[in-house]
Amino acid sequence: MDKPAGPSSHQASAWARDILGIDKLGHGGTLDPFATGVIVLLAGQAMRLTSKVLSHDKQYICVFRSSEEIDEDAFSQALSTQVGKIYNVPPKESAVKIQVRSRNISSAIIIAVDGRNAVVEVSCESGTYIRTMARDIGLLIGNPFELKELRRSRSGRFTEANSVSLQEIADAFWLWREAGEEVALRRILMPVESLVSDLPSIVVKDGGAAAMAHGASLLSPGIASLDSGLNPGDSVAIFTLKGELVATATMVCSSSEIAEKKTGEAAKATAVFLNPETYPKTWGKS
Repeated sequence: MDKPAGPSSHQASAWARDILGIDKLGHGGTLDPFATGVIVLLAGQAMRLTSKVLSHDKQYICVFRSSEEIDEDAFSQALSTQVGKIYNVPPKESAVKIQVRSRNISSAIIIAVDGRNAVVEVSCESGTYIRTMARDIGLLIGNPFELKELRRSRSGRFTEANSVSLQEIADAFWLWREAGEEVALRRILMPVESLVSDLPSIVVKDGGAAAMAHGASLLSPGIASLDSGLNPGDSVAIFTLKGELVATATMVCSSSEIAEKKTGEAAKATAVFLNPETYPKTWGKS
């Protein structure tokens, strides 16, 4: 969803939930009421991946305003100190405990400087407070800076191009419910598989998928193919031969060990998404 300015993230997602007529709709990554931009909404089993969405790297378009006309060279120099691993103390307006912590800023690019305003694109680790960056830049330059506008342009792999407004959600739902036209709604809805596309993957046979859907760990004989370079402790996404998400899991052994021994436990599920009735049981009853 492209969150508008005004409501909180919780309120905007609640409006979307009511429009769609569902009981629960989660969201990943809170935006302040004045901020706009990309928020991933999660329904049904996708809500099990909320913590993963919350950890996505983010990208923002920020408008910083100075109390004085901005010297672009001085601003550029101060901004460069905010790239890399930095201390990022939550501002007093935040809902989290105020304590010193570090966050990684992968880039901070000046888009424009005009009088007292500077527009900057910031790519950063989840949980970075841009208000704090504005304050710290002001301390470095010697005159106060504030965050005047903020727009999230990306959350993980999801961008403004993927996002729709509340009105578009309402229109798509109305077309489906009242006119039986589902094209617009299908453009809005994304499969749960899109949330794990960044993870290394394992493809399992139908029997392995059925076993995991019933709560079993993944055993090596059930694997059809897997990415190379996997090590114990790595997080992976497990798919059926048809590309359906079976589960997310943690590796128990490495890719090379699986290829060599071809027996035993390969991974333990952390969350299962496949309906147990999708594939028939292929193992005997005890």
